[in-house]
Amino acid sequence: MFNLRLAQAKRLILLLTCCSLCACSGSASSPALQDTASAASALVQFPDYNTNAATPDKTGMSSTASELASRIRIGLNIGNTLEAVGNQGEKSWGNPAITADFIALAKKSGFNAIRLPVSWDQYADQRTAALDPAWQNRIKQVVQYCIDNDLYVLVNIHWDGGWLELNVTPEKQQQVNARQKAYWQQIATLLRDFDERLIFASANEPHVENAEQMAVLLSYHQTFIDTVRATGGKNTYRTLVVQGPATDIEKTRGWMHQLPTDPIQDRMMLELHYYSPYNFTLMAEDASWGKAAYYWGKDFMSDTDSERNASTDEDYVDQMFSSVKKQFVDAGIPVILGEFGADTRSKLTGDERTRHLNSRAHYFNYVTRSAIAHGIVPFYWDTGTLLDRRHNKVLDQQALNALMSGSSAFK
Repeated sequence: MFNLRLAQAKRLILLLTCCSLCACSGSASSPALQDTASAASALVQFPDYNTNAATPDKTGMSSTASELASRIRIGLNIGNTLEAVGNQGEKSWGNPAITADFIALAKKSGFNAIRLPVSWDQYADQRTAALDPAWQNRIKQVVQYCIDNDLYVLVNIHWDGGWLELNVTPEKQQQVNARQKAYWQQIATLLRDFDERLIFASANEPHVENAEQMAVLLSYHQTFIDTVRATGGKNTYRTLVVQGPATDIEKTRGWMHQLPTDPIQDRMMLELHYYSPYNFTLMAEDASWGKAAYYWGKDFMSDTDSERNASTDEDYVDQMFSSVKKQFVDAGIPVILGEFGADTRSKLTGDERTRHLNSRAHYFNYVTRSAIAHGIVPFYWDTGTLLDRRHNKVLDQQALNALMSGSSAFK
């Protein structure tokens, strides 16, 4: 998820229309995924990157996944940065490079965890899946910034051009699993020496539409688990995160009836995202099927502009999170809300703008509080509009206050 979601959706439509399942524009595409025959041929060229598996090391790795989840108050996504695709480089979507000072600002602002969405595929040799050493070192540097500030940090393989996210199908299962294994062998080995504050996540929002595809997704997660564990060292005990189908609550409740098998007990979390109702959180323009909503929450609905009221309110948030608690949290499976947020309708003025911003702040506060109340760990999605990454200052104090007030429900 990111603020360029509409652009991503347009790319997805074009990709599907053209029957192209490679990564987005430019030389970053994955020719190994363009057709089954060429992919199968390319797979045999992937070397084994787990060439120096370490002896299991439990130093600094004693906490269970539930214990770690209980210590994370609220997390911040550094979006539209390390996961940028199309052009190599973390600044290619307009954000500056992540600095140690910015990570310190995030902590000072009240966040005690960072989610780092990361792109890897465009930094890989497509014939061998070997990752660029310079890019690996950059990711390791940013992780170190987080650890130096005593923050929990979650590293994933994000949308990454769609090589996994758009290919959760039986036809692509073998070649995607091979690439998943090759990348995670290198990522896990690169970051193996960090303690339990570093958490790995298998994917981001894998596109799943039915039970058959859910079975394929489980195989991708199983490859992730097996690969990370096999690198040894602290990775033997590291907490790992797997995503529900599309990280959608209702799809996950309906289709995710089991988790991958892990030889280490109590070291797995489930990830979901929450951008509901869409017409309030992300819908930028009116469409034939409905209008963008500006106001959310029972006390913020408009009597004079009712067509701009959101389609759901606080009750729906509690209903969704309660269902997650009952099915997963109460069963001993920690859940992180890896992304949530709502865009600002910048064109609004006067009283409409004031009502919109107040309702948006209320949304942040309520989602945060409700998530925590139901045992779910919230991570706010930001692309540089909450915290100024260039000047290291708060840009949206109202939103930050709402998030931190909501997180005070943490006990």
